[in-house]
Amino acid sequence: MMQQSPDISVVIPAKDEIVAIGPLVEGIQKALKGRSFEVIVVDDGSTDGMAVKLDELCARLPWLQTLRNDVSVGQSAAIRRGVRAARGALIVTLDGDGQNPPDQIPLLIAPFERNDPASPALGLVQGQRVKRQDTFAKRYASRFANGLRGALLKDRVRDSGCGLKAFRRAAYNDLPWFDHIHRFMAAMMLREGWDVKTVDVTHCERNGGQSKYNNLRRGLVGIPDLLGAAWLIHRKGPPRYR
Repeated sequence: MMQQSPDISVVIPAKDEIVAIGPLVEGIQKALKGRSFEVIVVDDGSTDGMAVKLDELCARLPWLQTLRNDVSVGQSAAIRRGVRAARGALIVTLDGDGQNPPDQIPLLIAPFERNDPASPALGLVQGQRVKRQDTFAKRYASRFANGLRGALLKDRVRDSGCGLKAFRRAAYNDLPWFDHIHRFMAAMMLREGWDVKTVDVTHCERNGGQSKYNNLRRGLVGIPDLLGAAWLIHRKGPPRYR
């Protein structure tokens, strides 16, 4: 007999986060107590033994499942695989390193649960980090990149790189696919006619693994993506009807 689909699917892209993953999924359980949910961890080619740790967690947490990529495909592709496997109509994402506190998840899903008739087309609630626990160089680079992105895409989001997001699965399935789309979700949601809200969220020091990008690499991959996203918005065509 097939189990009833949960209301919320939490998707976590993770690579070499063996230290952080246990406390993270247990924190999600506390944050979503009383709600119908599942957690999907997409192990993106970890080499630190995290797969064994995830098997141990799955053995005692029936709402947890894992997907494993033998070769790392990157954050956006890992999220995409998790969303495709998810059964909930509402998707929540957060990073696997513990920097996105799971106790912030209720803040993200609250606008959807309010069922505000004035926002029937709400597609995405984007977290925006306050008091970031990153180096000055990383914060400065992120501020510059977000300013440039906002000026070009006009998505009204000051922190599109925050991993804490909540969105309708149907809205996500509307979006054009390209690598690194997780940094342009707000702009792409607006492109497809969905509403976007932002919520301030807290931020913690890294609890495991290491950053997958330095500032130079982030900038090099970001420029073509930014130009591509701007082109997609320019070529969006007529609005879709739901």
